[in-house]
Amino acid sequence: MINTNDTARLLIEALPYIRRFTGKTIVVKVGGLPMTDPARARSLAKDVLLLHSVGIRPVLVHGGGPQIDEQMKRQGKAPEFRDGLRVTDGETLDIVRMVLVGKINRELVSAVNAIEPVADGLAREDGRQLEATQIDPALGFVGKVGKVRAGLLHALLDDGLIPIVSTVGADVAGQPYNVNADDAARAIAVAMGAEKLIYLTGAPGLLEDPADPASLVQRITTGEARRRIDDASVTGGMIPKLIACAEAVEGGVDSAHMIDGRAEHAILVELFTDEGVGTMICKGAS
Repeated sequence: MINTNDTARLLIEALPYIRRFTGKTIVVKVGGLPMTDPARARSLAKDVLLLHSVGIRPVLVHGGGPQIDEQMKRQGKAPEFRDGLRVTDGETLDIVRMVLVGKINRELVSAVNAIEPVADGLAREDGRQLEATQIDPALGFVGKVGKVRAGLLHALLDDGLIPIVSTVGADVAGQPYNVNADDAARAIAVAMGAEKLIYLTGAPGLLEDPADPASLVQRITTGEARRRIDDASVTGGMIPKLIACAEAVEGGVDSAHMIDGRAEHAILVELFTDEGVGTMICKGAS
């Protein structure tokens, strides 16, 4: 049975946050892991639509690591990573484009539009929406976003639509690149002057002990995030996430958040309650 007092308390607690964020752009990056469960995709769609319905301007950016890994293995290729980035030869690039643009983007758009037809899927190598440059020849076709054409995203939001962006970029010559989705979301958030950047991950957030979910770090500054990277206290896929969070905040985003994308309605709890559920990265050197 629903406790009416608890429900009322939560609604009252949420109200000032809704007022604060109305009219503000919030970029949400979802990784591939939460999207392996159709129920999670539907839950995410409902959360994003709720943000949209109260006047917040959500932009959804997605990756698809687990799905890319699965497709690579089907084609007899072993995934290889360096510092959390996927080594991408020509064949791997074709797989990345097929999975991100042809599968996951369409599935997310469909999940939203099945409830309300307001989602617009964007494959961002088109028109160099995400303009990328090669990071390192040793990584192959892996790019870092240098420029975002934010005007189209703002125009879609102004028209009452929710942009859903797949993270394949291109250079000035039209060469496609596999862009780390964390970096792409960071670049989009900075270019759009977003209020917040939220990463939905397969973990509760930044953990002091990766084996202990109770060791969640609730709040750190950009300076502390960079120190953790420099002293190797974080590894693997957490490295590009923390770098992206720090760069986003340093680039003008008010705060960046890493939360558990597997948890029901994690976005709403993080945005609209005092406690939150994940790790917030904010301004500051220490």
